[in-house]
Amino acid sequence: MEAKGARILVIDDEKQIRRLLKVALTGHGYEVEESVCGGDGLSRAAAYRPDLIVLDLGLPDMNGLEVVRQLREWSQIPVIILSVKEQENDKITALDAGADDYVTKPFSMGELLARIRAALRHVAGAGDEPVLKFGDLIIDIARRRVTINGMEIKLTPTEYDLMKNLAVHAGKVLTHRQLLRTVWGPSYENDTHYLRVYIGQLRRKIEQDPSRPGHIITEPGVGYRLL
Repeated sequence: MEAKGARILVIDDEKQIRRLLKVALTGHGYEVEESVCGGDGLSRAAAYRPDLIVLDLGLPDMNGLEVVRQLREWSQIPVIILSVKEQENDKITALDAGADDYVTKPFSMGELLARIRAALRHVAGAGDEPVLKFGDLIIDIARRRVTINGMEIKLTPTEYDLMKNLAVHAGKVLTHRQLLRTVWGPSYENDTHYLRVYIGQLRRKIEQDPSRPGHIITEPGVGYRLL
């Protein structure tokens, strides 16, 4: 999904925020629809069929988390949360509920636009494409093969499963719990030390400078994303 013509639904009860987002997003080629509450936002999401939703958590009629939960019953439209809440637990709860990303108010418009582009790229590449490309990093899903600058990287089965999970959700923040549950199983979802060890191993194998990663990005206290 390219920026030009992509439809974005903004659900936020702050008039100034809606005005700011509409001006900025339309200026970058997006079509924008607005809603001031959760119930109306869900109705508009069903009727308008946006390509992405920007959602405030503090709505007058219902918590934004409930909007995400209800939306996920029938749609996988990417959702980026905007909220004044800065606690890690708030971010984790929103992501575990089905949100794709989280931006804290006050926010940089440049950062929000970058997160929107990443979410739309993920949707565009979320089909059955067997080869995923991230600059010098290429993941061949069909052949279970990972290369950097044309050179194959040997990964253990667990490293590959972790890499694949990050890749098929590229641009999206995956929480520690989500990754642990998917790669190791539900009984390991609190064992974050496994994740730190394997992320470190992957970075040493795929990053040019593991101390300053360019592909596997840490969201402190929350999880990881692949760029």
